[in-house]
Amino acid sequence: MKNKNSFIEFMADAGVLTFGDFTTKSGRKTPYFVNTGNYKTGMHISVLGDYYAQLVVDSGEKFDALYGPAYKGITLAAATASSLYRNHGINVPYFFNRKEVKDHGEGGSLIGYKPKDGDKIIIIEDVVTAGTAVRESMQLLKGIADVKITALYVSVDRMERGTGEQSTLNELKLEYGINVYSIINAKDIIASFPQGDERISKMEAYLVKYAGI
Repeated sequence: MKNKNSFIEFMADAGVLTFGDFTTKSGRKTPYFVNTGNYKTGMHISVLGDYYAQLVVDSGEKFDALYGPAYKGITLAAATASSLYRNHGINVPYFFNRKEVKDHGEGGSLIGYKPKDGDKIIIIEDVVTAGTAVRESMQLLKGIADVKITALYVSVDRMERGTGEQSTLNELKLEYGINVYSIINAKDIIASFPQGDERISKMEAYLVKYAGI
């Protein structure tokens, strides 16, 4: 839990983990919010890349390239690839997509590595809520080459239900047969605060209402 606590402190110091009254894209009223758009310095992205890279290494997954969905996944994939090489001696390519397909110059919808048939790809994302971006990524990648997407890595698992009783990450795991990993989850955040803290009490009530299995 030590590394998890340090990551939670890192998120709070960066203004990424905040508490209050928020509304998610799904319309749920939530007492906490994870805004990864607040990572905005060289130190932030370097440290964040180190956490992701360690998660990738600890997972033991074998892969040929990292993919980061636009927009937030772009810097996450680049930072993770950099840290894998710098700290672990693992030199692998990364790539990301354009929101709009370019019809001039080199053209295409991808920038960086060009995946080929048989490649094993891992996806680096920030926080998955409904899973829409991941599903779009799966469709895009499968349309470019006969690749195998083996795993998804996120910073925070909110542990919320998706379209059914399963959590969104479990839905993606079952739907696509991929492994999913997170640096921390909602329960880790709760465990990092002292009992009786009002913010945590609200988080616990929120999970009781919306948690998936």
